[in-house]
Amino acid sequence: MTVEALAHALGQIAQTDGSHPTGIASLSVYRSSVKTEPLACFYALGLAIPAQGSKQVAFGDQVFAYGPGQSLLTTVDLPVVAHVTHASLAQPYLGLLLTLDARALLQLASEMDLTPLSREPAPRAISLSTLPAPMLEAVTRLVQLVNEPQHMPHLAPLIQQEIMVRLLTGPHGLYLRHLLAAGSPSHQIARAMAWLKQNFRHDVRMDELAATAHMSPSTFRQHFRGLTGMSPLQYQKQLRLQEARHLMLDQALDAGTTAARVGYESASQFSRDYSRLFGAPPQRDVKRLRHGVPG
Repeated sequence: MTVEALAHALGQIAQTDGSHPTGIASLSVYRSSVKTEPLACFYALGLAIPAQGSKQVAFGDQVFAYGPGQSLLTTVDLPVVAHVTHASLAQPYLGLLLTLDARALLQLASEMDLTPLSREPAPRAISLSTLPAPMLEAVTRLVQLVNEPQHMPHLAPLIQQEIMVRLLTGPHGLYLRHLLAAGSPSHQIARAMAWLKQNFRHDVRMDELAATAHMSPSTFRQHFRGLTGMSPLQYQKQLRLQEARHLMLDQALDAGTTAARVGYESASQFSRDYSRLFGAPPQRDVKRLRHGVPG
């Protein structure tokens, strides 16, 4: 299998620009025939692979530029700023996102004879790697399976399991295993992040959140920033603002109502934070998104 074969398979699915879900629930395909403006969004636990064109993802103080033959793994829900950097009508950007099941990964890891983790600090929750040939072949077979709906229910789980095995034992394996190791700082921080995601609308005492992770507040903040590139309060703010954007787009709420809905006491502070993250005040940002106006 080659990257060109993967691009051909993706192009058959995504024949117009935009995001395209597939018959495999965890697999989506994205196409863009133009460069895009930087967009603040969340990347969940998953593997992103471009087959044509290139993309850039900014995370904290790190910037990842990647293209065909590479893969980007995120191990927890991360706020990033992403955009397509190389694309044209003749050669549009073509990429895929495969979301991963943490429980299935944990089960596989427990059954495999993996090298014990070192005592070194856990790496950040995002990693970039060259795509090994066996992984490229497995991913291409999964994408091609979309055109064989009669076989998908039986073969897709097998290929997805193969991909997870190769992830755990390949270049991204260290990052995943730190996340999955029960009691590890990464695992405890990931649990705290999951709690924040469910409770971001409420004011949170960080010392109490640190206690749930069995850490002192200072150690908790240190590990949280090491994994996510930001403080717990910055992460909570990102969650609030991303949810606010979805509410205004999906439910046509005004900025004041939305601010209160996501936990802001001050509508003016909400507008300032929103503009800082998305590059425009709430109403203007939502208007341009609805009309497809570049940022």
